[in-house]
Formats: sequence, structure tokens, C-alpha cells
Amino acid sequence: MSVCVSGSYTLFANRSNLKTVAVLSREKKNKMGVQYDLKQGQSRNFHELPSGLSMEVIVQKGEEKKKNGEHPLPPLVFVHGSYHAAWCWAEHWLPFFSSSGHDCYALSLLGQGESDEPADSVAGTLQTHARDVADFICRNIRSPPVLVGHSFGGLIIQYYTSNLGSDKLKEDLYPKLKGAVLVCSVPPSGNSGVVWRYIFSKPIAAFKVTRSLAAKAFQTSLPLCRETFFSATMEDHVVKRYQELMKESSRMPLFDLRKLNASLPVPSVPNCPLEILVMGAKDDFIVDEEGLKETAKFYGVSPVCVEAIAHDMMLDVSWEKGAKVILSWLNGQEK
Repeated sequence: MSVCVSGSYTLFANRSNLKTVAVLSREKKNKMGVQYDLKQGQSRNFHELPSGLSMEVIVQKGEEKKKNGEHPLPPLVFVHGSYHAAWCWAEHWLPFFSSSGHDCYALSLLGQGESDEPADSVAGTLQTHARDVADFICRNIRSPPVLVGHSFGGLIIQYYTSNLGSDKLKEDLYPKLKGAVLVCSVPPSGNSGVVWRYIFSKPIAAFKVTRSLAAKAFQTSLPLCRETFFSATMEDHVVKRYQELMKESSRMPLFDLRKLNASLPVPSVPNCPLEILVMGAKDDFIVDEEGLKETAKFYGVSPVCVEAIAHDMMLDVSWEKGAKVILSWLNGQEK
């Protein structure tokens, strides 16, 4: 991939089709009232979609000293879930994986973080979000990446992978992947099964989850925010910081959940053409163990359940646990 700089724009050219797309090299006017300060080695760019709307991309390139092996390490593209944005990956996991040599790209889906908002009441659909991710990869990433998705971001990746196969049109629309990692992902059938299991087996938890997420009570209740996303040992000031960022990240709903559930389950993937890691958290307050097993069974793999960590695995106090599982899996793919 060649990079050309012209004025305030950075142009990425994909050698395979010589198409170019403008990515703003300067920051746009801030959309989030609470700003996320980037860490050393990170940059904030904006990928322009065919619609003219721009997606925020936080980039952290891999350390060169660890990239000079026989086989170049695959780039990693991170996709967040509801009430989050690119910053949730930039906090811990981008520095961690870039220090191991991986080029890292964290996206903010439309209507989230510093990305533009579409002219609708919701940010998009499973299909439009997956196409936006695909467009970014097609125009900016030279070699097949590994997609890493959290929660509803994992469901978006599942839809992406369902479009991979022998169909030439789909190959053009959805670039090939090296692999995919589903982190505390919403299962292929959606979250309705999880909700109903909670109602019958954990009615108090069901009430709390509904109040926290559907009624957005996590935005005003520190204890509820902690219980929903993090471990009990996370300090108040850290929970407060993430709470404020999550509140500012989601200016509009990621999906219309009724329409989303009506479109599910995601299409099956016979003879899935890539390796998939399905990973969950033992203390997940949102996606239960049955949901984790459903996703793993869908892809014919054994799930990995990380002990003593909560739903926001990439932000939690023991964030290294999940990161190390993924890194070990990535290293295994390179052998």
C-alpha cells in the first residue's frame, strides 16, 4: 500500500485495484464532549466511506524490531460494540499488540466516537456496519487482517465472515481475512436468547441488564456501570472515566434492535474459510455461558472462557488475560 500526503489529506492506495480514498490527517471538530487523549505512538485519522461520511480510526503501528521475521505479522482491525468506540481498544490492547509487532487499527462505527452520523435515527444495520468495515479494509489494508470484535462488534464480524467464500462478487465486496476473534460476542441468533434465559433463571440480573443498557442507566449509576461492564475491584475514578467516555461515544443507537433481531440468525458458514477464536469472560454480566457456547458451536470450535474478568475484557482490571490468550492464538496461526 502506498501513502501519499497532499495538504490536509492522506491518500491510501490499494495496489490490488489502485483505488484511492482520502483519510483526513488532521483531527476534525470534536464530536465527543469528553475527549480521549491518545497514547504515545497512536494517531487519529478519518476514513471516508463511499457515502461521504467519515469513520474515526485510531492507528498504532507495530514495532519494527518485532516485525522483521520471515512471515510478516497480520494487521489487526478492531470493531467495538454498543456504547463504545475506537478508544476502548486504544487504552490497553493497541499498545499491547503493537508492541508484539502487529499494525493495529481501531474503528469507530458511524454515529459513535468521533465518526460522522448518518441521516437516520440509528447508526446502521448489521449489513451497513459490516460493509463499512470491509470498505476500510479494502482501501487501507494491504494484507489480509485479523478482525477482532467485541459484543455487538463480534456480531458484525460474524456477518462479515458469512459473506466470505467462492462468490467473486462477495470477494470483491468483503476482502479476505487472515482470521477473526470474537470477544464476549453477541451470539449468531442475537441477544434475545440471553435475555429470555436471564428472565427465567436470573430475574434480578435481567432487570439490571435491561435497566442498565436499554434504559441507559449505566450512564448515571456508577455501581450499575461497574456491574455491567467491569470487575468489582475496578476503582471508582477509573469506572467514572470510562462511564463518561461511553456516554459520549454513543450519540445514536448502533442498531434498531427489533429490525436486527428480525434479520437473525446470521447466515451459516459451511467450511468457514478462516480460523476463528471464540473467547468469553467468566464474569460477563451481559453474554452468558450458553451464549458463548452457541457462538463456538456455530463455528465448530471450542470456546475459551477467561477466568476472573468481566464483559469489557479489553478495559477491565485484568485486561492482560484476554490479550495474552489472543496473542498466543495469533502466534499459533503463524506456525
